[in-house]
Amino acid sequence: MASSALFHPNTSSLFHKTKPKAAPQKPKLYSFPVIACSSSSTDAGDSSPSLFSSLSHNHKNRRPAEENIRDEARRLAQSHNFSAKYVPFNADPQSNESYSLDEIVYRSRSGSLLDVQHDMEALRKFDGNYWKSLFDSRIGKTTWPYGSGVWSKKEWVLPEIDSDDIVSAFEGNSNLFWAERFGKQFLGMNDLWVKHCGISHTGSFKDLGMTVLVSQVNRLRKMKRPVVGVGCASTGDTSAALSAYCAAAGIPSIVFLPANKISIAQLVQPISNGAFVLSIDTDFDGCMQLIREVTAELPIYLANSLNSLRLEGQKTAAVEILQQFDWEVPDWIIVPGGNLGNIYAFYKGFKMCYDLGLVDRIPRLICAQAANANPLYMYYKTKWQEFKPVKANTTYASAIQIGDPVSIDRAVFALKNTNGIVEEATEEELMDAMAQADSTGMFICPHTGVALTALIKLRSSGVIGPTDRTVVVSTAHGLKFTQSKIDYHSNNISDIACRFASPPLQVKADFGTVMDVLRTYLEKAPK
Repeated sequence: MASSALFHPNTSSLFHKTKPKAAPQKPKLYSFPVIACSSSSTDAGDSSPSLFSSLSHNHKNRRPAEENIRDEARRLAQSHNFSAKYVPFNADPQSNESYSLDEIVYRSRSGSLLDVQHDMEALRKFDGNYWKSLFDSRIGKTTWPYGSGVWSKKEWVLPEIDSDDIVSAFEGNSNLFWAERFGKQFLGMNDLWVKHCGISHTGSFKDLGMTVLVSQVNRLRKMKRPVVGVGCASTGDTSAALSAYCAAAGIPSIVFLPANKISIAQLVQPISNGAFVLSIDTDFDGCMQLIREVTAELPIYLANSLNSLRLEGQKTAAVEILQQFDWEVPDWIIVPGGNLGNIYAFYKGFKMCYDLGLVDRIPRLICAQAANANPLYMYYKTKWQEFKPVKANTTYASAIQIGDPVSIDRAVFALKNTNGIVEEATEEELMDAMAQADSTGMFICPHTGVALTALIKLRSSGVIGPTDRTVVVSTAHGLKFTQSKIDYHSNNISDIACRFASPPLQVKADFGTVMDVLRTYLEKAPK
């Protein structure tokens, strides 16, 4: 069996800075499945319009009162011919090794990573305009499960799963923020955007992948497969997402956390959701090694990004960005990188849109790493000649404090096939970038500070132009990392100048003193 075209792309025509205008075409009309709903009768004797008659009329578009949205999805379920399976990552085209998604398998026979391969021929029976129209028709709806930004692309994610097995918090559909002031004031850019993936159910992009993984586990348990719980090693955000989705489905979750290396806000999430949390005296890489050994011995399903199912959910953020730009392709996507599954997920989402005719090119990818945990950056600097894991040092970007990333091969593949770049950020650079962004109305996490530092460096060197449409992926909510902001604005970080700190000013409870302080401030304030 031949491997997916995803792994053998012809990149010669994928990248160009100017997109020629297409000749106007007559729009095609598509027929989507019609949702049949019950109607409520109105008083035939009263023909005058009123608020109550309008409300009664609107009931025609509602499901029966005794039916919830999951019941409705079950009643309206339709069959299709789409399918997906596991194949070895970047396998030889002649390889016929594959596995059902219902098998519990994480690596190929040779020990390499797996990837989810879709039946692209079945998907190609519908053209790009069909898929764009279908996905756009589902945005903002409460129809189960399509109200989710992930499951609105169900045919491209887990096409064979029953909607009744899906565990979703209607994740995704996150804000694409026009960083107008930050772009203008600090970078001289007019088309800078921040994709706030952290504005999500548990406050990070990990929700996008975890809804897929936990849904598949829910399916396996209903099939009586030997899965008693789900486990992960985590630097914080993965454990939060896993525990929340498992709690929603009533599935036990087990979390291995490196002791004293994650924020309190991150730690409290799995605890609150009832996960069995082990605080282990090691770093993330040590926790990862332990959870892999444990899941090989016990019927605990592995939830780390070694499991390729999560990437199927995370790739939908790429599709979502294209939707939000009305299917116009940005020039650059900048993604913070730790375990490195996310950069590949973005590549996979963009490449799938390209292969199925939704767009005619894909953006260039940039992976940004903290200098204290930068194995990909060091690999990139050798022109991909020599990879060496590193001992990850402490960084405020704690979720990417990983020295031996599982998805290193996936990340390199994505970057090579998009003419991509890797940059790094020191602790001072990432904290300053975070403070600058916050000063323009954002409230970002340190990892987004890493990505913004990469942008600042590439803009300064002229690699990124002033009019390039650029999207910075913000992976977590700033509220998870308030201690880092407190430390910065308190000037309480050794070896960092905290140039943009904005501490509160202590003032006596005296009207004259307050007025003097305010006059001084207003004289210096921007006019």
